[in-house]
Amino acid sequence: MISKSQKKHSYKLNTKLLLLICLFFFITIFFYLNKINFRDRIYPNIYIDGEPIGGLFQSLSYQQLIKKERYLSKTTITFIYQNAPMATLSGQQINIHRNIKNLISESYKIGRHPNLFIRIYQQLITLMKLKKYSFISKIEYNVKPLQELIDIAQQRYEYPSINALFKFKDGRVINFSPEKNGLQIDKIRFWREIEKIISNLKQDELNQVVVLHTIVIQPEITLKQINKFGIRELIAEGKSNYTHSIPERIYNLSLAAYKFDGVLIPTNKIFSFNDTVGDISSLTGYKPAYIIKQGKTVLGDGGGVCQVSTTLFRAALNAGLPINERHAHAYRVSYYENDGQPGFDATVFAPTVDLKFTNNTPAYILIQVENDKDNNLLTFKFYGQKDDRHVIISPVSIYNIQPPLPSENQNDPILKKGIVKQIDFPAWGAKTVFNYQVVAKKDISQNVKFYSNYQPWRAVFLVGQAD
Repeated sequence: MISKSQKKHSYKLNTKLLLLICLFFFITIFFYLNKINFRDRIYPNIYIDGEPIGGLFQSLSYQQLIKKERYLSKTTITFIYQNAPMATLSGQQINIHRNIKNLISESYKIGRHPNLFIRIYQQLITLMKLKKYSFISKIEYNVKPLQELIDIAQQRYEYPSINALFKFKDGRVINFSPEKNGLQIDKIRFWREIEKIISNLKQDELNQVVVLHTIVIQPEITLKQINKFGIRELIAEGKSNYTHSIPERIYNLSLAAYKFDGVLIPTNKIFSFNDTVGDISSLTGYKPAYIIKQGKTVLGDGGGVCQVSTTLFRAALNAGLPINERHAHAYRVSYYENDGQPGFDATVFAPTVDLKFTNNTPAYILIQVENDKDNNLLTFKFYGQKDDRHVIISPVSIYNIQPPLPSENQNDPILKKGIVKQIDFPAWGAKTVFNYQVVAKKDISQNVKFYSNYQPWRAVFLVGQAD
């Protein structure tokens, strides 16, 4: 027979069991209904960038959120190199976008965890709004177009550093080149700026600019390290243009110019053009070309050598060297005014007419010659060691201008009748002067005026007389 206490205990157990069954049934129904209700939908109380996406299908939530990022594809980024545009890429080309799809996928996984207890927990806290899940999107982009742009910039603008070369033999420098810095695109800075700009894009700042910065690459070997003459750097250069020269003249000036290539001028040495160039005649390889001799323009061996002395004179001026001897031509020669005003020429005619200057710099001077025959440009470069001197060359003053002399016809018994040959050309006469001032240590070390007196010149024609 069951006692009252046993009945009471049994009743309590049955009640608890019933409650548990009801609770289990309720929970099962609850989750079943929610599973049906949120099939393919995101559970509630989930946010992306502050926007609620709970209860939405993944596709609908994406459409809702994508509206706010459409401006990203309209963005343009212009890339600048040395103040000039190199390329422009649009947001669409770089595929600038927010990682919304990934976040929606992660949001959809909430309440669908493989672990049963975690899944139930997530469903309860979202459905009962006990916890808020918030996701913040970030901007992403395709690096491939940017990497291709950097590759193009590297191919176009980068170059390696070059070590200095200096080889001395038999009193001349036979192999020489100064060191040259290399250049590289600063890729680390580039990617840092790209990341900064794209990560902080705003709807009202769609046009962005990225400057391509460079890194200077120093050579391992410099001039200073490899020579005993104190030669470190380019200190000056002189140029002249010989356009309209006949082939023989170009040949002669080229031959003479390279007599100076590699020549070293010691400190405090007076340099002589004539001593360096040597004998100018057909015996040393020169061809006949027009020269000024005894007041006439005639064919003579070495015509064109004065182009070399003129170029050397200009280099010496630009270096701030004392000019010991210089002579102007008898009349204005057009070659020497191709690239400047009259008065900067220097004629030579051994042994009486020379060009001389003194190397008063702290080191030897090395002469290097460049002859650009494509552009008819002759350049003398002086390498040595700079000091604090400063060169001031005034504008040329041209005065006492005179017209060319009347033309002159000369009978020629060798030319056939009816043939007229011009052997001299008209030129305006003039006097010129410019001031040459060298300032060193705040004192004027040189203050010289260079005068030129160009005679008016007549055209001369040979008239044939022979039958």
